[in-house]
Amino acid sequence: MPDAQQRDKTVELAPWWVVTGRALRFILGALSLVGGLTWILLNLHVSTAALDAGVGTVLAAGGLVLLMPHRIRLPRRVTAVVMSGFALAGTAAGLAVESSRQCCEFAYITERGWPFHWASRGGLADDPETAFRVAQSSSWSADLASLAADLLLFSYVGLLLVVAGVLVGRARSVRAKKANRRWGDGPRLDTRSHA
Repeated sequence: MPDAQQRDKTVELAPWWVVTGRALRFILGALSLVGGLTWILLNLHVSTAALDAGVGTVLAAGGLVLLMPHRIRLPRRVTAVVMSGFALAGTAAGLAVESSRQCCEFAYITERGWPFHWASRGGLADDPETAFRVAQSSSWSADLASLAADLLLFSYVGLLLVVAGVLVGRARSVRAKKANRRWGDGPRLDTRSHA
């Protein structure tokens, strides 16, 4: 009988966009996890090791969250809004970090963005003062790969904050259930007056 019942049931397949989304989430999660751990290992002995360890940790943790959606259910809309907001706000705030340097035979370069410089302008001249003036008058150019890395990093920061919020909410509900069971198990005293 069980075989006959199983034959009668049809298997519903998820729509193509759901399957594609799951596959992309898995690929992005795997690449982020491996890339984040590799980033940490490759940058242990550089001058910005603490920053690079933070970047690698965020990438690895974000990749791990993407790889394990069955372990923690995230509210989709809230997660999308928070990730988008953090990606844009973090990348825009990173523009406040500016570094300038004079290099070689009078090249002056100014870069903006944090942790990856994605906006830059520069100038070349025969003397340092002219190189500075040329750099200040030149237009900004964007490095799209670094911009994408900044957006991804800050969106993962938002993702990790949503995960933290969900875990805190889950812990509070478990604690509240335990407290209700503890107070609800004992005998109750009737404090009403019987007249």
